[in-house]
Amino acid sequence: MQRSFFGRIAAILATAWLIVQPAQAQSFLGGEFDPAIPTLTDTVGHEPGVQVTSPEEAVAYLRALEKAAPDRMRMVQYATSWEGRPLFYVILTAPENMARLDAVQADLATIAAGRTGNGAALPVTWLAYGVHGDEISSTDASLMTAYHLLAAKDDARAQKILRESIVVLDPMQNPDGRARFVNSFRAALGIEPVADRQSAEHDQPWPGGRFNHYLFDLNRDWFTLSQPETRGKVAAIQAWNPVVVVDVHEMGGDDTYFFSPAAQPVNPNITAAQQRAYEVIGRNNALWFDRMGEPYFTREVYDLFYPGYGDTWNAHQGAIGSTYEQGSARGLVFERRDGSMLTYADGVRNHFVASLSTAEAVAQNAKSFLDEFAAYRAANANGAAGRGSYVIDLGQRRWNAEALGRRLAAQGIAVLRREGPATVCGKSYLNGYLAVPQAQPAARLIRSLLDTDTPLPRDFVTRQEKRRASDLPHELYDVTAWSVGLMSGVDVALCNAAAGGTLLAADAAIAPAAEGAGTFAVAVPWTDSGQARLVTLALRAGLEARMTDKEFTKGGRSFPRGTVVFTRATNGDEAMAYLAALAQEIGANTVALDSSWVEDGPNLGSESFVRLALPRVAMAWDDGISPLSAGSMRYVLEQRLGLPVAPIRTARLAGADLSNYDVLVVPEGSPAGVLGERGMKNLHDFVARGGVLVAVGDSLEAFTSGDAALIAAKREAALGRDPSKKDEGDKSPLAEAKEITTEAEYRTAIQDEQALPDTLPGALLNTVADRDNFLSAGYDAGAVVLASGSQIYTPLDRADGINVLRFAPAGSLIASGYVWDENRRQLAFKPFMMAQRTGKGLTVGFVHDPSTRAFLDGLDLLIANAVLVAPSRVR
Repeated sequence: MQRSFFGRIAAILATAWLIVQPAQAQSFLGGEFDPAIPTLTDTVGHEPGVQVTSPEEAVAYLRALEKAAPDRMRMVQYATSWEGRPLFYVILTAPENMARLDAVQADLATIAAGRTGNGAALPVTWLAYGVHGDEISSTDASLMTAYHLLAAKDDARAQKILRESIVVLDPMQNPDGRARFVNSFRAALGIEPVADRQSAEHDQPWPGGRFNHYLFDLNRDWFTLSQPETRGKVAAIQAWNPVVVVDVHEMGGDDTYFFSPAAQPVNPNITAAQQRAYEVIGRNNALWFDRMGEPYFTREVYDLFYPGYGDTWNAHQGAIGSTYEQGSARGLVFERRDGSMLTYADGVRNHFVASLSTAEAVAQNAKSFLDEFAAYRAANANGAAGRGSYVIDLGQRRWNAEALGRRLAAQGIAVLRREGPATVCGKSYLNGYLAVPQAQPAARLIRSLLDTDTPLPRDFVTRQEKRRASDLPHELYDVTAWSVGLMSGVDVALCNAAAGGTLLAADAAIAPAAEGAGTFAVAVPWTDSGQARLVTLALRAGLEARMTDKEFTKGGRSFPRGTVVFTRATNGDEAMAYLAALAQEIGANTVALDSSWVEDGPNLGSESFVRLALPRVAMAWDDGISPLSAGSMRYVLEQRLGLPVAPIRTARLAGADLSNYDVLVVPEGSPAGVLGERGMKNLHDFVARGGVLVAVGDSLEAFTSGDAALIAAKREAALGRDPSKKDEGDKSPLAEAKEITTEAEYRTAIQDEQALPDTLPGALLNTVADRDNFLSAGYDAGAVVLASGSQIYTPLDRADGINVLRFAPAGSLIASGYVWDENRRQLAFKPFMMAQRTGKGLTVGFVHDPSTRAFLDGLDLLIANAVLVAPSRVR
């Protein structure tokens, strides 16, 4: 039944096969093919480009190819997705190369270490597909690339590729997202595919197939390594040290095809030699596309600045990392705005051709690509990119610092660990440090990640400011700041001297810090992510705890606000033993107390100590909510803090019984339209009855407007704008007569009085804490946060609520990145985090998402304060 259905679709799409000669063709290039190599049609029942191949079908076909040609192809599983799907890469090379593959890989590792190889190495071209699950043509293109390289009998280019190089295909980086797309797409199909972009085939239900299970954009996760798909992929790439890495994507269906060279800005850590190599590959791609008569563009839109992408991260390792983008049919056929038809087969063909073209460029220039890669790694190892060390203090957010060191090590970066008191470059590290030497092969990645700031090129900034002055949008594609030390809340210093220590393994357990031998209680200072996880998991196990909102001193030691105390009398010996084991597993810091007597501050019986209870947490989910924000917040709560979350669809919230929950998190989005009046009233009543509502980012606007606003702050217009003027002018059919005599007067006349501040692409900013509120526990010195977008709010009046964290003054606001000057001035002293009581409950508002991409782990305690602690404070 399925076969005949897709057979009808194949007939409808027959016009797409203009480049294919024989019937039942399995390659988009003509020629003679080995019948011993199985075809996609024979294996899964549809021809290439005629149907969107499912994850299971793709794996089945790759296994069939491997079985048919084990001397030229090998499959290696490198990870398992959240939903249990395997992730594979495929090695393709000539039989004589496959026979000595271990020697080739070992020599590549030698070269990557910055040493001279023994001549066994071959250049590796790594082609990665489908990191976004609904960018569908890429995975099918990878299957066709494998087939063509194995089956083409008279293609000298394919033979040269296999003989002179190794091609590694990562055919499906996001199988969970692809499965989500395929399921919704196939469910929407009728008797023939529909080209109308409004049809259900092209309109994915929330959250769409782009994201993985936790709704992460996996192409922003390369240095954060929060997802199993990314961790496996990064380890696999390091095992092969490719000279070229291409990440194959799709873009809007009205676009054509993009390949490198990339747009400006280019990260300053990418070398001139690398930029020349982009030209070599780009020209070969252009040659192939010109032969087909297929339009393309280069040097526009897609830049090489943010190192969290697959292209830029790999470029920082010495490879030629590129993004390729194909206009997407998001189905089998798509009508473009110009009236032309884009088919799925078109996209598969173009990605297939670009894949072969790229591999051909490497094979044709095998020695030069390998030599340039070797020179890059050796120069870095010899200190060409910098000497000395970055030193990470283990006395500040110890667990986060340790976790950061392991994330760096997982990226092939040598990290040294020194325990105990030490002095480096005149600075004392009482609790030891982690040192990251600059003189190592990954030096440029180290600099990009650990430098406080990576500057944008001056000419690029000048051009953007000119565009803005002409009311044109800026051309920044992503964030301008990502300094990992700032985002983890740890101190990183650049020291010109060498700093010693023991090499840290990426999988090394974080050692616990258990202090004291008292029998009365165990204190957990509220200092880092590990501490919050320990408290959460202990509460889930049924232990009882109390938390203080004031610091206290015992035995000459100061315990900060937020310290949690577990008493033996309340919990019993068995539970306390479990707490100790849990702290050991997590690597947390515990301090044993011999009594409740303190020298200064509150005793355990004081009202400053409140009993913590494990909150029941719900999250607004589905339409009106940003999948990225929902995913990252849920991930931080569940996977980092250990707190379960119940997602409730936004359409159900109007009638939902929220009495089952203590906290409702509303991630970024525009939920008001979906919630409606009933839904907004239900949420208001939830707070009034004693619930905690946490509103994030753009969603905050729904709760700061209307007659029953839960937070009495107002969103601001851009500087120099007066929104009331528009309303006044609209009352009269005639406008006041004015003479315009200058360009400046003209600009004033045409400005939108209701315009929001210009959108920030993303910068790290300093904040100041209100130290008298429990929600700022752990942040006495403030916090570094990521601000993006255009939302700026007025501070809360003291009579209404608390500005828990506010942005620093304009002169000290920017921690890292680029901020438009008027935004810098307008953001100063404005709130980042607010809280206001309504009835028995509390609304907490984050103006910007503290969980973004899960790379701001330095804000984990802030999220825990709002979600884990606040419910115990409002009871």
